[in-house]
Amino acid sequence: MQYRNDRKNNRISILGYGCMRFTKSGAKIDLDKAESELLFAIGKGLNYLDTAYIYGGSEAALGEIIDRNSLRAKVYLATKLPHYMIRSMEGMEKIFNEQLRRLKTDYLDYYLIHMLNDAATWEKLVGLGIVNWIEEKIKSGKIRQIGFSYHGNSDNFSRLLDAYDWDFCQIQYNYLDENSQAGVKGLKYAAEKGLPVIIMGPLRGGRLVDQLPDKAKEIINNDIKMRTATELALRWLWNQPEVTCVLSGMNSIDMVTENTAIADTVNALEFDDYDYELIGKIRSEIMHNTKVGCTGCGYCLPCPKGVDIPFAFYCYNMLNSNKAGIKMEYMQATALRREQSSISACSGCGKCEQHCPQSILIRAELKNAASGLETFSYKFIKWVVKALKLY
Repeated sequence: MQYRNDRKNNRISILGYGCMRFTKSGAKIDLDKAESELLFAIGKGLNYLDTAYIYGGSEAALGEIIDRNSLRAKVYLATKLPHYMIRSMEGMEKIFNEQLRRLKTDYLDYYLIHMLNDAATWEKLVGLGIVNWIEEKIKSGKIRQIGFSYHGNSDNFSRLLDAYDWDFCQIQYNYLDENSQAGVKGLKYAAEKGLPVIIMGPLRGGRLVDQLPDKAKEIINNDIKMRTATELALRWLWNQPEVTCVLSGMNSIDMVTENTAIADTVNALEFDDYDYELIGKIRSEIMHNTKVGCTGCGYCLPCPKGVDIPFAFYCYNMLNSNKAGIKMEYMQATALRREQSSISACSGCGKCEQHCPQSILIRAELKNAASGLETFSYKFIKWVVKALKLY
């Protein structure tokens, strides 16, 4: 297992265990199965474990496995504060203490503000007193390092990074997301600030493995270096020295075996021209049947109404492959935030079209995208978030 240092020079395994996808039997996590897989991974050198308050049963299962195997001193525990469920400091304290009880620990190595998607939401939390709360928890040793997980665009990500002296951050990132959400721009900005970056969604929920188009599979099968789809996606990430740890929601011994084997042999900056060209070909095949030929260059930005145009087209293009997942991603990035940024906010000013190198009829295509992404359920949830001031 390879390791990279965090801000305090702790050695973090470059492969982390995402505990959201523990196998369930009915409504309950299959504890014995999860335990065998987790212990196997830790035996291979993995030491970073990621969960969250809202991952049904995950914190409690993880706490039980760690406790009955006396693993606490051997691993780094990361979990997340659901700020959208909090209205007061008392509520924050209650949830935090519940998390400690679930995880059977008296401290957390890494604590994240969950789905902190814009600076305005952070300011709301500051108004509740979260800064003093964090500082008290760090001083007492109950929180060792503080960070946030993010679903939003690169501009908001940079503002959040500048809003507080964070210890680390977590973003969705893979070779399809290079220019969406925080993207490579956000990754590099975090690294410039000296922040470790934890990666989620490295395989895009399996899309970069199980849901590849046939031509993309053929390209991978013809790879002269004989790498699997999983290996290519992970090596693309670890090739970047700015990436600290990549989370994988492993739920089989085979997955743990493959991923840890890759993490044993990978190196930063190992890609050559052939590798980049190969990834480019695979990406092109995935995007081949897209509805809008947006390359994610960002020349259309900033939108006067705050619409993240490349991200909107990205989600619209991906609708056919993973409708539920993409709709959730779009909702997280646009509606589940204090400064909502829906496609429907477009005023039709046309400034974006003046700068688009692809000559895309952006205004018309945004209307098409809105019809596919902003369904009744989206509009209802957006209204609830705004009416109840959940963010």
